[in-house]
Amino acid sequence: MTHKYQIIGMSCNSCRTKVEKTLNDIEGISATVTLNPPIGTITMARHIPTTQLQAALSAVGDYTIEDGSTVVSHQIKKIEHPSQKNSTGKYYCPMHCEGDKLYDKAGDCPVCGMDLVPQAQMAQKLEYTCPMHPEIIKNEAGNCPICGMNLISKTVESDENKSYNALLRKIKIALVFTIPIFVIAMSDMIPNNLLMKIMGHEQWNWVQFVLSLPVIFYACWMFFVRAWKSIITWNLNMFTLIGIGSGVAFLFSIVGLFFPNVFPSEFKSENGTVHLYFEATTVILTLVLLGQLLEAKAHSQTSGAIKELLKLAPTEATILFHGIASKISINDIRKGDLLRIKPGDKIPVDGKITVGESSIDESMITGEPIPIDKKVDDAVIAGTINGNKSFVMIAEKIGSETLLSQIIKLVNDASRSKAPIQKLADSIAKYFVPIVVTISIITFFVWAKFGPDQALVYGFINAIAVLIIACPCALGLATPMSVMVGVGKGASSGILIKNAEALESMNKVNVLITDKTGTITEGKPSVEQLFSLNDADSDNLLQITASLNQLSEHPLAKAIVKYALEKNISLIETQNFEAITGKGIIGTINQSKVAIGNKALLDEIKCTIPEDLESKVNAQQKLGKTVSYIAIDGVSVGFIAITDAIKKSSKAAIKELMQQGIEVIMLTGDNENTAKAVANELNLSDFKANCLPEDKLKEIKRLQVQGKIVAMAGDGINDAPALAQADIGIAMGTGTDVAIESAKITLVKGDLQGIVKVKHLSHAVMKNIKQNLFFAFIYNTLGVPIAAGVLYPFFGILLSPMIAALAMSFSSVSVIANALRLRNIKL
Repeated sequence: MTHKYQIIGMSCNSCRTKVEKTLNDIEGISATVTLNPPIGTITMARHIPTTQLQAALSAVGDYTIEDGSTVVSHQIKKIEHPSQKNSTGKYYCPMHCEGDKLYDKAGDCPVCGMDLVPQAQMAQKLEYTCPMHPEIIKNEAGNCPICGMNLISKTVESDENKSYNALLRKIKIALVFTIPIFVIAMSDMIPNNLLMKIMGHEQWNWVQFVLSLPVIFYACWMFFVRAWKSIITWNLNMFTLIGIGSGVAFLFSIVGLFFPNVFPSEFKSENGTVHLYFEATTVILTLVLLGQLLEAKAHSQTSGAIKELLKLAPTEATILFHGIASKISINDIRKGDLLRIKPGDKIPVDGKITVGESSIDESMITGEPIPIDKKVDDAVIAGTINGNKSFVMIAEKIGSETLLSQIIKLVNDASRSKAPIQKLADSIAKYFVPIVVTISIITFFVWAKFGPDQALVYGFINAIAVLIIACPCALGLATPMSVMVGVGKGASSGILIKNAEALESMNKVNVLITDKTGTITEGKPSVEQLFSLNDADSDNLLQITASLNQLSEHPLAKAIVKYALEKNISLIETQNFEAITGKGIIGTINQSKVAIGNKALLDEIKCTIPEDLESKVNAQQKLGKTVSYIAIDGVSVGFIAITDAIKKSSKAAIKELMQQGIEVIMLTGDNENTAKAVANELNLSDFKANCLPEDKLKEIKRLQVQGKIVAMAGDGINDAPALAQADIGIAMGTGTDVAIESAKITLVKGDLQGIVKVKHLSHAVMKNIKQNLFFAFIYNTLGVPIAAGVLYPFFGILLSPMIAALAMSFSSVSVIANALRLRNIKL
């Protein structure tokens, strides 16, 4: 028997794995658990009560299981998870240890110990202050009421800068104390050592100890805190190894300083003092701190594309109220407000022009460098830049509703998502630290037994080097850094990617299904002619046709209504309106039943089509026109021919995709003749006409059964099911919200050339990820054995723990630096 259960309390994939394992450990149960939706599908040989399942889950965490056997996937109630409760947080782990979870406060990741990274935020309300009297804070520019000076914008130091500046202060302190320690320790190698003439070796050891205290207990203490936290939670990570390695060296040195007699002669120098490692400890920690500083700087660059998007959002706007213009904060704009946009201004919110015209630079949103001419009733987008003319616009979408806000949210979410390829790194990272610690212990004992003179010293140093050089951090950062930069690069080119999985899957696509209207064509249909069997009634037929279409949202309907209004045809009341998906519309006008649509609609209402009408329709269709039949009271009375130009870029984009080995198939609800005309012009080898939404869905499923990786490009409500079913749904940004919501990739410009770009981007990102993973794997595969001393018997080469620390620090930085190269690819 199989049952479905709702499971409350899972916040990440780690929780899902734990719950699934716990349920499978119960005898007689086979369980599969999904995170979104939070459902457990359990097959059991005999009935096991929910109370027993709950007891097992309560033992491993704060999870609740509820009987949901009668609940199907689309009826599951919405459950607030801890991660959703934290959705207002603004910090995340750069290694995404807990998926896309956000945290409310800055600090360390509870899993890996890495510094949490601040998420990019939209600009807040501007505040102004006086440079002479900082206690004066105003919401708008002006003069200081105390001294009369101009108020200046109050800029708050970002969390990202705070983190970087804090690390910078610590590295300065660490260097001030570490450099003298290093000089003292290395002075033995200098002939006629001047330091030994000032004080003896033992006294200088005490100086090293005192100088090391600020480094260990202030500048680098956070590493030991993270190491301890990782051990007690058993989330072993890079800081576990650093903490153990440097901590052992420091404790060894303290014991050697205070109790030198407990050590055998092998650990002592010629003058009888124990070899101490204060310099190794402080240099290692200082180099790790340097690595953290460089990482913090590099992290800020990986989110550079998001920051550039954030800069697009203005903080103020000019509102018109009773004809008077005044400045207001962008946060105070309401829907319906009239806003004056001056030359060079950034558009503050989404809306449309009501008075005037201008050319607007939309390159930051669409990636298209040529300014677009806009006139009355044309839409304008927040963040785009006005040209050299002034106009008035009405605010229609504000705050989080604007396209710019949605883009920023989508890019932020996608940047925190995990790509499937990361599973390999995650699997290895789980066992990485225990394996390294084991290798370190083995290294010590092998050197102690088989090493040369002072074998214990060699064993001790090499064991520490093994701990220090290993870097699970480079492995963990390999994928998310490339994803973050790649998603940002896409956004700056008008390509919005919903998650990392979509970015990876796009590289594997071998079939592209594309809609016709609005995808291949402009999506701006215009009426070419209306044909009536009775020419004298053509105006009356146009009035009836437009009146019925005024209730439809379809682009063809809007074109017909616009055509009638341009001819000064008045519209009349329509009753019993009904839209029949994929076929057309019906309704009642002047007590007559009117139907407008394709041949399938006329077949449904059992309306015959005269031969002479059919021949005229065929002639129009062969020219690539879309034709809608008109029937009144079950009798065909004419048709309306509509043209929709093919986008100039469609032919070139399809040709390039086919050259890359992608099979392009057009599926359209239009008739065979029109579809064939378009397919011939585009040199398409395959197309299907008269497709209803379910037909597109079936075709995608058929191709998927054959093992094809299918991408679907569309822009209408009818395309939503197919977009959701495809391996990669690609929505045209010029289409409907439903289509965009169903898709994994959105092309803001609504251009097939965007598919060529995203294919190129996907390939570049996956190549970059593989380079990072290779580097991380090869670094650890070679670095750990070298640190253990495998080259010593053959070449006499040993790796100092300090050199190991330097290599470890730069391994993570190099992974990030390689990911940053994606910013320079040309799409």
